[in-house]
Parts: sequence; C-alpha cells; structure tokens
Amino acid sequence: MPEGPSVRKFQLLTSPFVGQVVAKVGGSSRKINVNDLNALRLQDSQVHGKNLYLAFVATEGPLGPTAEETVLQRDAARGASSPGGGQGQVCAPQIHPQDEEPQELLHSVSEVPDTAGGPGSWLRIHFGLFGSVRANEFSRANKTNKRGDWKDPTPRLVLHFESGGFLVFYNCRMHWCSALRADPASDILSVEFHRGQALDALRTPNPICYTLLDQRYFSGLGNIIKNEILYLAKIHPLTQGSLLPLSDLERLLDCAIQFSSDWLHSKLHGKGLHPQIYQKEQCPLGHAVMKGTFGPSGGYKRLTWWCPQCQPAVLSGDGDPSPVT
Repeated sequence: MPEGPSVRKFQLLTSPFVGQVVAKVGGSSRKINVNDLNALRLQDSQVHGKNLYLAFVATEGPLGPTAEETVLQRDAARGASSPGGGQGQVCAPQIHPQDEEPQELLHSVSEVPDTAGGPGSWLRIHFGLFGSVRANEFSRANKTNKRGDWKDPTPRLVLHFESGGFLVFYNCRMHWCSALRADPASDILSVEFHRGQALDALRTPNPICYTLLDQRYFSGLGNIIKNEILYLAKIHPLTQGSLLPLSDLERLLDCAIQFSSDWLHSKLHGKGLHPQIYQKEQCPLGHAVMKGTFGPSGGYKRLTWWCPQCQPAVLSGDGDPSPVT
C-alpha cells in the first residue's frame, strides 16, 4: 500500500483544487454516498502519514473559514499543543470487522468518526495496495486482468469541479470525520517530527521491525521503508531495541527521515525507487538475502528481507541472539 512519500504526492495533486466547487461526482464507493459531495466546496487538503484528508463545506448559507484561515487555525492549534501534552481525549477510528486494517495502520491519527458526514466534515482516505490519485486523467489498463480482459481500473471516487478539472481516487477506503486532530510529531515527513518521542519508542525491548511500523510514532513509515532503512543502518530486523546503543538508534532514525525525504523527492521528479534489499535475492555487496514473515503475536505479519552478513544478530545479556527465528 502507498507509504508516506506517495500519499504526500497525492496531497500535492489535490491542492490546486482547494477552493473549488464540486460540479459532478461519480465512483463505486460503498463506504460513503458519493452524491453527498455534489455542490460542496473543497476547503482544505491535508496529509498525515498514510492518510489523506479532504475538508468540504457547503457553498450556500454561512460559509466556513477560507482555506487560508483554515491553515492559520491549524497552525495556531499546533502551537498551543505539544507532544505528550494531553490535549483532550483521543478517539480511535471506528473499524468494523470486515474493514480491519493491519496493525501498522491503526492509531495513525486522532479523529472523531462520523458516519453521517456532510458539509464541514473531513473525508478520510486510506489507500489500498495499488491505491492512487490522478488529476485530470483516468488510469488505464496496462495489462490484462485474470480473465484475460483489458479493463480499466474502476475509480472509487471521481470529483469533477466547476473549473473543468477533476480528481480520481482508486483502490481506497473512505469515511467521514467530524473533526481531525492529526499529530505532526509522529509524521516522519513533517518538519514537526519529534525525534525524542521516536527514540523512546525504539528503545523498548520489542523487535525493532515491529516498532518501526507503529504508526503512533512513525506515521507514514511502511514495509518498504522499514526494510531499506534497517539495511542502511546495518541492524537485524528482529533485534530488540533495548539492546542497541543510542548511536545505532540515532543512525536508524536519520536513515528513516533521509530515505523517506529522498523517496518523496524522487516521486516529485518522476523517478522510480531503486531498493537495495526489499524483494532482493542479493544485497549490494553480493551476499545472499534472507526473507521471513515477522510481526507481533496476534498481530499483522509483514515480509522482511535482510542480509545476515551486513545485518548480524545482536547477542543479548545471556549470550543468545536477540532475534527469535
């Protein structure tokens, strides 16, 4: 599924449409009534980790704040709060059994779900494995489907604006949120990312590959970034964070921020990703790569690639390797 850099790019595609009115809607989404968006004004567009948020207001009657006023209000709210400041009660999104998401996707933002939605609400968009956003174009099939047919992907949502432009959303899950309290301190691509909070999370006895996918501390960091930065930092994925010196954790955090920023920069310039370890059979030094499926007990398991020579196991105090294989 798209990770932080990809969703940042999606948000940049939606930004030019902020302030415009929806003239026509379409799409196959069953999570929301797409017709509710007709004649609404797109008021704001935000990204937090792996989630995109679009704010809509009614065009009739008392208007909501302008896009500029919305940004000023959001900045003022951020200035009045600080990480760990306990600003009100945190409500997790309501998730039905059939809509359950992997553990790395939970706790990604503090929000108040609202199944009714409507003017003045935020539309939360979470993308699936091949989810995407396109501006002023539709996605076309580049290969046949399982039935051998050339069939274009079906959009979940299409927003046509009065200006003549349109946005198309593919393979995504949407729901309304009456309020949004995104914490940029956990977003690895935010200038407000809190290194101290992230380091505290990495110091726990949990395997480091579990912690990196915890969206409460590393919002936007997904499986590709996890694999790549662990290789760059030369850390075995199952090493307990509490066994690593602070210097190693600092380097891992530096790799996470730098890799994510470089990936975003490449996306914005139309360049692809060239992973060193993810889905590889050999590391850049020619060593054989191992692959395993790791995750917390009772939680979601993710495929992990690592080089046993470049990323050796760390011995615990009793002389046993930290990773439990």
